[in-house]
Amino acid sequence: MIDVSQKSLHWGYPAVFVFLWSTGFVGAKLGLPYAEPATFLTIRFAVVLALLIPLCWVFRARWPSPKGIFDMAVAGVLIQAGYLGGVFASLHHGMPAGVSALITGLQPIFTALLSGWLLHERVTRVQWLGLVLGLVGVLLVVGERVVAAQVGVAAILLSVLALASITLGTVWQKRHGGGVDLRTGAAIQFMAALAVIAPFALALETREVQWNAELVFAIGWLAVALSLGAIFLLLYLIRHGGATRVASLFYLVPPTTALMAWPLFGETYGLAAAAGMGLAMLAVWLVTKQ
Repeated sequence: MIDVSQKSLHWGYPAVFVFLWSTGFVGAKLGLPYAEPATFLTIRFAVVLALLIPLCWVFRARWPSPKGIFDMAVAGVLIQAGYLGGVFASLHHGMPAGVSALITGLQPIFTALLSGWLLHERVTRVQWLGLVLGLVGVLLVVGERVVAAQVGVAAILLSVLALASITLGTVWQKRHGGGVDLRTGAAIQFMAALAVIAPFALALETREVQWNAELVFAIGWLAVALSLGAIFLLLYLIRHGGATRVASLFYLVPPTTALMAWPLFGETYGLAAAAGMGLAMLAVWLVTKQ
């Protein structure tokens, strides 16, 4: 008999994570017209820390050892600064959200390869089939936009940086984050990310911000729902599941983002995209089924 907590871990938490993570592209599209990417992320990380550090103090969360602090700082640089910085800067340089989602959607394949090498996780033939089907699904969802988009080299390289960062960050967190309190671990991650991103805002950007309702909503949503809600879920899922299984959830992000962008931004998709969404869901089931 499976208890409620096991069911939540198997279906409930991943579903919430996919929904929240998918809103990241929507929030970025809403906010980036009014603030440059490093400036936007600097404000976002500062807001997160202003909320998270008092919570750690109120709940007396245990801070890790010096080695744990170092491990969480590395994870923060990869998952927060590298991934988010790469995605936001790529979108700022003209990368369509769908194309960026396609590039970062390669993550499950690379995570599976690294997990077998570094974490000694066994990836079965059925799981490899699921990973390949998921990749085909992502291609079908955003394929039309890839063909139509004329993207510069800088935008492509920034999305590749995001892909490498989230892949390495997932494996690093799985290998080194098991004994660290999720609350203080996340706080250290955001401190490290802020320390990396803020100098880019100071050195390379004008730091001009056009404050309006859309920007405030975007920062608030991304800080609370993404940087607190989705990141905590990601760290929890990594801790309690295999890195390959968790990474496969990212196949569902482009289809979910596409469904959100349809009514919000008028981005329509055809039958091929619908088939791709179905393949992505089948892929995640094959990778995560026991």
